[in-house]
Amino acid sequence: MATTTFVYGDGAWGGDAAVTPSLTIEVQDGDIATIDYRPAPDGLGRFYLGFQPRDFFDDPAESDPVDLAAEAEAFAEWALLVGAVDVEAKHVRRLLAEEHVDEPADTFVEETVERLVRLVGLPIPDGLEGGDDLV
Repeated sequence: MATTTFVYGDGAWGGDAAVTPSLTIEVQDGDIATIDYRPAPDGLGRFYLGFQPRDFFDDPAESDPVDLAAEAEAFAEWALLVGAVDVEAKHVRRLLAEEHVDEPADTFVEETVERLVRLVGLPIPDGLEGGDDLV
């Protein structure tokens, strides 16, 4: 499975994932994007776009269940830390991978990643389906 990782930290893509706030996006074969963000409330800080791994691989051991409403709210709060305009949790929530989805809204998860990145007001990282020429 081909994987591409984008890290936003120290105020730029290519920054340090260990700093706070930070965002790590791992895109796998156009089907799954794992989103890790810090800081996050206890038990939160990871959600998926496209498919949840547990559904894509038809194996509950592939990923923990996701509290979609709580993650959307926490990620909207995270966006304020990076200086985004006030992002409403309901707009984040629409992008998150649902449980047991047959087909996500976007054909390629990179499209959903771009929408999430734009929603929080960050530039599109180089190497993400068109990179800076789409900004």
